[in-house]
Amino acid sequence: MAGPAPGRRLRPLAALALVLALAPGLPTARAGQTPRPAERGPPVRLFTEEELARYGWEGEDQPIYLAVKGVVFDVTSGKEFYGRGAPYNALTGKDSTRGVAKMSLDPADLTHDTTGLTAKELEALDEVFTKVYKAKYPIVGYTARRILNEDGSPNLDFKPEDQPHFDIKDEF
Repeated sequence: MAGPAPGRRLRPLAALALVLALAPGLPTARAGQTPRPAERGPPVRLFTEEELARYGWEGEDQPIYLAVKGVVFDVTSGKEFYGRGAPYNALTGKDSTRGVAKMSLDPADLTHDTTGLTAKELEALDEVFTKVYKAKYPIVGYTARRILNEDGSPNLDFKPEDQPHFDIKDEF
């Protein structure tokens, strides 16, 4: 039994080649070229409490950062909410996880500590973290506390592979 004519066999391959050549966003490399890696945003970094404090609202040309659940967000695009004199300015320059969970701007609540929060407060924290911060603002890093314990030992609960935009090579 004879196979398909030679011209017929090449049509599917030619069609595939045309699709690959014209499809936007697909990585392509010509013979002898190394494919380019997928584009990524800027690398994230670790912030100590002192470093993060420098990113509270200081001036027009400086970014505004805040942390929730140990994740540092650039909230500069929300200056009307987080800038000097704005309603949520107290949250900036620190990990304000407890304040976000309790919907509180009390200075005693502007901390990473979630000890004693109710199930309802923890649920509110997760919802605001996901639907507000992760949805609207870029992640620029993590607090050192998220990765290290108070004594400097590794936080064994931290799993880099579960962190958005985290690549340990970019940290050092």
